[in-house]
Amino acid sequence: MCGIVGVFNHPQAAVLSYYALHALQHRGQEASGIVTMYHDEEKDKMRFGVHKGEGLVLDVFSEHELFTKSLRGHSAVGHNRYSTTGSNSLANIQPFHFNYTGGNFALAHNGNLTNTRSLRAKMKSDGAIFQTTTDSELFLHLIARSRQTSQIEQIREAVQTAQGAYSLVMLSENALYASRDPHGFRPLCIGRIKHDGGYAYVVASETCALDIISAEYVRDVEHNEILVIDQKTIDTGEFTSYYINESMAESRNCIFEYVYFSRPDSQIFGNPVDKVRRKMGKNLAEESPVSGTEEDKVVVIAVPDSGNTATLGYARVNEKQFPTRYEIGLIRSHYVGRTFIAPGQDKREFKVKTKFNVVRGVLAGNKVVVVDDSIVRGTTSKSLVNLIREAKPREVHVRITSPPVKHPCMYGMDFPSGDELIANHHATEEAIAAELGADSLKYLSVEGLMDSVPQGAGIGYCTACFTGLYPVRVDLASTKLAMEE
Repeated sequence: MCGIVGVFNHPQAAVLSYYALHALQHRGQEASGIVTMYHDEEKDKMRFGVHKGEGLVLDVFSEHELFTKSLRGHSAVGHNRYSTTGSNSLANIQPFHFNYTGGNFALAHNGNLTNTRSLRAKMKSDGAIFQTTTDSELFLHLIARSRQTSQIEQIREAVQTAQGAYSLVMLSENALYASRDPHGFRPLCIGRIKHDGGYAYVVASETCALDIISAEYVRDVEHNEILVIDQKTIDTGEFTSYYINESMAESRNCIFEYVYFSRPDSQIFGNPVDKVRRKMGKNLAEESPVSGTEEDKVVVIAVPDSGNTATLGYARVNEKQFPTRYEIGLIRSHYVGRTFIAPGQDKREFKVKTKFNVVRGVLAGNKVVVVDDSIVRGTTSKSLVNLIREAKPREVHVRITSPPVKHPCMYGMDFPSGDELIANHHATEEAIAAELGADSLKYLSVEGLMDSVPQGAGIGYCTACFTGLYPVRVDLASTKLAMEE
């Protein structure tokens, strides 16, 4: 999972990209990069401005002169990396840029291709030389090797060849392109900003990236669409749009974007995340309430930050049946570094303690319901329950606003293999509760989850991590580090 942004026709394109990437920091913390396109008047040619590095956005882009000298130009693409294919190395930091017969070209990708191994093997046998170990580099080779005569047809041929999940922003010398795969696994939206030179257009993974730069939301990039933003768009306000495939498939939006990954203040797939998460919490409370009395009220707390909104929904429904109060029982530190020294304690448990601390007065002696979005391996959840137990609550009940994760995600979430998932090691919720050290554990059902998300004609969801039903054929033998291996 990554965060991507593209800006077209703004004198401070890199600065807008920087702030948009800052808003999308939750989508990737390993590395960040911005590539701009500018006209070198002395040489009368288009050139790249490039700056990339490991770490958070604030660390990578720390010098003001980057935006006045190195990252010049009226157009830019940016990327926050969260690796799902390829190791965390400097060579794999996006956006990627290259020069070919069609001129200068840059690209940033969010998602995961499912035919990476076969495509890469074929290209290698044809003499291709790869500079990275990511699936994203395949797009560059496919575009550069295309025999189509126009750039849009080269791009179209490339995205038709690639399979799996991809949201793309691509920058040429004259246009910004945006595309979502035929099933639309990953979100991508379009915004517009008025400035002295007219209008600038912004494409980003989530609308929170538009909000930070005061861009007006226009619409989403549709699944199976390649969108062109060029001078015609600036002059008329109209986009040029192409289908990837002529036959339209039903969308398969990643449902885990609603469960966990997107920010609650964002709108994705055309709908507000906050509203969906509240409904998840409400449905979970309908399915699995926790009883209390006037003398013994249920205390409902969230695992911040992704559990906050759903917890409000859970508490509201639970209090209609039993005396309930919503409390802030866990405080999250937002300043946890990427590395730390664990002083004689279990690393996983100490990592939880560096991230969370309990409000003892809220938890001590009470029946506590902890609402979280998901459980993957279970090691973090176990440490969290242990942390809450230190505050001496009378009972600890865990409620999860998604079904059990039983299958690896092959479309851009860094879920481990099936044998590492706790739900595949225990047959019942009671057994998992015992493993975590909780008095009870309940998941939201698949039916309850589907009832929580927006429905409508042509709208479908990928639930593969819960159900094992993969919309696009996957190579389950492939691993994140397959290209290194």
